[in-house]
Amino acid sequence: MVAPKGGRPYQIIHQIYRPIALADQKDKPAAGTKIAIIGSGSWATALVKILTEGNVRLQWWVRLPEDADYIRQYHHNPRYLADVQIPTRKVKVTHKVKDALKGADYVILVTPAAFIQEALSSCTAADFAGKTVITAIKGLIPDLHLLVTDWVEQTFAVPQTSQCIIAGPCHAEEVAMERLSYLTLASPSQQVATEMADMLRCRFVHASTNADLYGTEFCAVMKNVVALVSGICHGLGYGDNFQAVLVSNAILEMERFLQTVSPAVRNMGQSAYLGDLLVTAYSQFSRNRTFGNMIGRGYSVASAQMEMNMVAEGYYAVNSLWRLNQTYAVEMPILEAAYQILYNKHPAQQEITKLQDTFK
Repeated sequence: MVAPKGGRPYQIIHQIYRPIALADQKDKPAAGTKIAIIGSGSWATALVKILTEGNVRLQWWVRLPEDADYIRQYHHNPRYLADVQIPTRKVKVTHKVKDALKGADYVILVTPAAFIQEALSSCTAADFAGKTVITAIKGLIPDLHLLVTDWVEQTFAVPQTSQCIIAGPCHAEEVAMERLSYLTLASPSQQVATEMADMLRCRFVHASTNADLYGTEFCAVMKNVVALVSGICHGLGYGDNFQAVLVSNAILEMERFLQTVSPAVRNMGQSAYLGDLLVTAYSQFSRNRTFGNMIGRGYSVASAQMEMNMVAEGYYAVNSLWRLNQTYAVEMPILEAAYQILYNKHPAQQEITKLQDTFK
């Protein structure tokens, strides 16, 4: 199988999905466990809130010095989820990424995929030596078209067995409101997945695990593309009936792609796959759906991005997935429609009309 440029094939037949039972796990992380969080957006802020419920210490990298100063002084993120109280006795805030990484046992990456290379540009493999890396990024590295886990392995020599994915279904806004949320931790290492699940489990978050690293990560990327198309359809005036057909066909499209790039026994009806897709495609909090809705209403990509003032990972993912699929040649009409609308500037109504004729 042909690998993406600079990477290895995604096909990993030995990595079979299996749930890991955690019902009897009572151990909590040891006092003083240090976690670096790289990113300062809404999901990073939500993860800070979740993790400070437990017995850990956080080293939080915030990109802008003025935002770091504000959080230290007022205990709130001035730009995202401003109602979340930041307990600074547990959280060391810094705008220097190497300071955040220093001495950390775990590193959680939460910067959008399009900007993670810039954020870690000053870092080397030595900064990640001996650390477990957790990816909460739902995108591919643009231009390289690589999963973040592959990029971390290639750039910082962190093996897959020392990596983990955080998947939903979970929106940061509902975490801020302490509404019951579910997370899935995916890693080929049961120990790594279990350790991270223990740290994230709290009074308003349930955490479970699986071993399907690539499948879970690719699903997290693809559901943003579907949500974007869902938003386009909403902006064009399509109703709930059509949206249900769109999502039903989307899960089949996702399964076809996953079984081609990473064959495994997996239940696509589980929350890490279907659940994450549903919440992203339907929720009012979905930035990808919001972005798509603007496109459907006639906004240009640039104007939609400017008005949102947030990153819709699905926009970048469309290009990377489309280019990856030039190698795999999987039937993906939803992805094709998104690519033609966003990158070839075809009229949205024209492409959705063609798309609807492929649905069953």
